[in-house]
Amino acid sequence: GGDGSLAPVAALALERDLPFVVVPLGTRNHFARDLGLDPDDPVTALDAFDAPERRIDVGRVNDRVFLNNVSLGAYAAAVHEEGSGALGPLARWLLRFRRSPLRLGLDGEERAVLLLLVGNNEYDAGGRRDRLDAGTLSAYLLEHAPLLRLRRETEVGTAFVVHARTAHVQAAIDGEPAELEAPLRFE
Repeated sequence: GGDGSLAPVAALALERDLPFVVVPLGTRNHFARDLGLDPDDPVTALDAFDAPERRIDVGRVNDRVFLNNVSLGAYAAAVHEEGSGALGPLARWLLRFRRSPLRLGLDGEERAVLLLLVGNNEYDAGGRRDRLDAGTLSAYLLEHAPLLRLRRETEVGTAFVVHARTAHVQAAIDGEPAELEAPLRFE
């Protein structure tokens, strides 16, 4: 399936210690691309049944598995409003949130964030991952700085906690809408 349907299947495979084969039949298939699969030819993915096993990392937020990333802020709100996999113009989302950014506690300080993306391993500038087994989480912040300037920051680690002013936070997990209870514990 697509990115949104893969994580629940991966969680079940982890729970039961079963192998997991990805056949890209979804909309964007980011995870399949990062595995090196051709999303335009899902039949070739069936070759994995005869291939050697490859171990990869999974991320978790509040014990919920994700394979690609978890988004908070502008993108998550757009997914909740427009449906899963929403990719309307980013500028429209940022303008909509410039007056009311998400307030998150990170590294012991409160920050006004327009967008927080937590990735399972590191993304390159093109939005792809070279490795799916580096054992890290990557956090990308688009911060609402004074005078409406935007600051981008990247952090890498294996676990961290995000605090929010509200009890529940809208999120997009692998492109699917979700509501998470704060604080958000990533590992």
